[in-house]
Amino acid sequence: MKRDAADHMQDGGTDAFRDVFDKDIGEQDKDKGKGNGNGHDQKPLHQLFDDAATLKTKVFEPIKYIVPGVIVEGLTILAGKPKVGKSWLVLHGAIAVARGGFTLGEIKCIEGDVLYCALEDNERRLQSRMRKLLQLQDWPKRLQYLCLGKLPRLNEGGLEKLKAWIDSVPNPRLIIIDTWVTVRAPKKGNQPNYDQDYESGKELQKLANERGIAIVIVHHQRKADAEDIYDTVNSTLGLTGVVDSILILKREPGGVALYGRGRDLEDIEKAIEFDTHTCTWRIVGDAAEVQHTKQRAAILRVIELAREPIGPAHIAAATRMKQSNVRYLLHQMVQDGEIERASYGKYRARRDASSTTSEETSEETSEEKN
Repeated sequence: MKRDAADHMQDGGTDAFRDVFDKDIGEQDKDKGKGNGNGHDQKPLHQLFDDAATLKTKVFEPIKYIVPGVIVEGLTILAGKPKVGKSWLVLHGAIAVARGGFTLGEIKCIEGDVLYCALEDNERRLQSRMRKLLQLQDWPKRLQYLCLGKLPRLNEGGLEKLKAWIDSVPNPRLIIIDTWVTVRAPKKGNQPNYDQDYESGKELQKLANERGIAIVIVHHQRKADAEDIYDTVNSTLGLTGVVDSILILKREPGGVALYGRGRDLEDIEKAIEFDTHTCTWRIVGDAAEVQHTKQRAAILRVIELAREPIGPAHIAAATRMKQSNVRYLLHQMVQDGEIERASYGKYRARRDASSTTSEETSEETSEEKN
């Protein structure tokens, strides 16, 4: 009588079952005269999986931080509203990596080869931007570029072209694709948007991680805000789920902030400023602290310009801030001695003791003269 898997399990446990299974697989391959279809014998079942003890002994290359604290190896998406300055940010980062220089103020980059795909720009516009960024500095030879129409969609040869570039340079570190929509594979018939985003993003993510480089794709934000800043990327969860890191460049009431989150990246919430003369971005501090400082300064200006004590509603209208934020900051400013409460719900600039004494003295002198 023929024995089945249950009989072998009962006699010898899982090892006996595995041996029989491996033997059957080997005999099937022999009978068919082929292996796994790739010219190799199919591995036994127990060799298809790795174990934790083996993993413990493996040694991996350290993670590469291309722009330390901001861009790490793997696939990163940088999203922001149109004209917020995304291209200036990534182009200056590309130059910094290609030269081993600084970006975002004082962030030093390790030198390496960079491919900047300016797929919405022609060479004239790219040259103009680089002149503003580099001015009298040497132009880096390790920065290569592709302009409008020079990179096919990923499924039409674009991915192979990126691979060819990686193989052509001695130390590939960074690829920037500006913008994502120019290379994303089109839908296949009735393919869901999620699947389209995931499949296109997965190929780039796989390439970045296999080759140990960073690939940054530039994309847009949705028009509508969201409770979670990372939900404002104009895509499905298929794209934001497959990338390794997400960067958001967003205009806030107190200026522009750079937010970041990733698998190998510590959360970023930095206030950044754009220098219109050099066309470069610079980190100026933590976003929350800088924003509060600017908001408090705006509130103080409104109070000082008012002819009489004013309330939160008036201040909110003048500063275009939420009343709840204004009330919170007014409370802090009173505690810190920046302003004072004139009456219930009304505030005025703080009058220090020396100015008050001076005013009283001048009034007494005037009365004596009269």
